[in-house]
Amino acid sequence: MPVSSLCRSVLLALVPLAPAARLLSPAPAAAVPRLDLSGYPQPGAAERRWVIQLPGVLPPTRDPSLSPSPSDWRVELIVGRELEVDCNRHSFSGRLRSEPLPARGTSLYRVSEVGPVASTRMACPPGEPKRRVFLPMGGGKPFVVPYKVSLPIVVYAPRDLEVRWRLWKAEKQQRPAQAL
Repeated sequence: MPVSSLCRSVLLALVPLAPAARLLSPAPAAAVPRLDLSGYPQPGAAERRWVIQLPGVLPPTRDPSLSPSPSDWRVELIVGRELEVDCNRHSFSGRLRSEPLPARGTSLYRVSEVGPVASTRMACPPGEPKRRVFLPMGGGKPFVVPYKVSLPIVVYAPRDLEVRWRLWKAEKQQRPAQAL
């Protein structure tokens, strides 16, 4: 029996099970705002547009010292690239800046001035394999933006870069500074 006929037979055999499978699947927990990029410019030929749609409802934190209020949260944008590296330290520089977008009442973020990857030149131990890592731009300096569920975070970056993000939550307690 040809492979395509076999696949068709298996799929036809599974069709009656589809309604039962839908009954067993969990319902979505909460609606996510519809992604609307109409006010954002198209990326340039050498760019890629990265979009972060933040979750509207997050599970409560188990740490009672952290604030449950999204107004106290921030999103760290991490721009970098996947590389195969040896035992040396690697880094590259670039600039991530905010550009106002008055039509949307928000900002977009653009990566520019990306430099070449530099590394130390230590001799690695013989036979040590190279490893694949995500190398963040700028030596790991955090670029933090407000947490806004209603608007996407839009980042324009050169095509060879990748954008990741991480959530920061503030503590509830404020501590006094010491005046000197």
